[in-house]
Amino acid sequence: MATHKHPATPGGAYGLTVSERVDLLIQTELSEVVETDQTTTALLKAFDSARCPPFETNVQFSGGLIQRCWQVTRSDGDYAVVYMPNAGYFALCVDSAFGPLDIGVHGPALGCFGSV
Repeated sequence: MATHKHPATPGGAYGLTVSERVDLLIQTELSEVVETDQTTTALLKAFDSARCPPFETNVQFSGGLIQRCWQVTRSDGDYAVVYMPNAGYFALCVDSAFGPLDIGVHGPALGCFGSV
């Protein structure tokens, strides 16, 4: 039986770097959004302005766990969105003196970004 790996996990795919795979996940997510109102349009514009090329960062989780993730938005001084490859989804993190801190908001990148 073949094992299928998530496309944004190491070994999951297709000759792309992890950063490129994470960016592809975001592009795919955004291509599926239907702009039905001004709020959605404004959210997409704000997300696009905050996006940055995915870069590796260590994120702190409750219990003192630290995990390597990929930050996909620039911090606004309070929050940033990261991709968690071990989980296969995005998280909203609060900025701290020790780096990004997971606050339990998980799911699609745009949903995490729009939650604040």
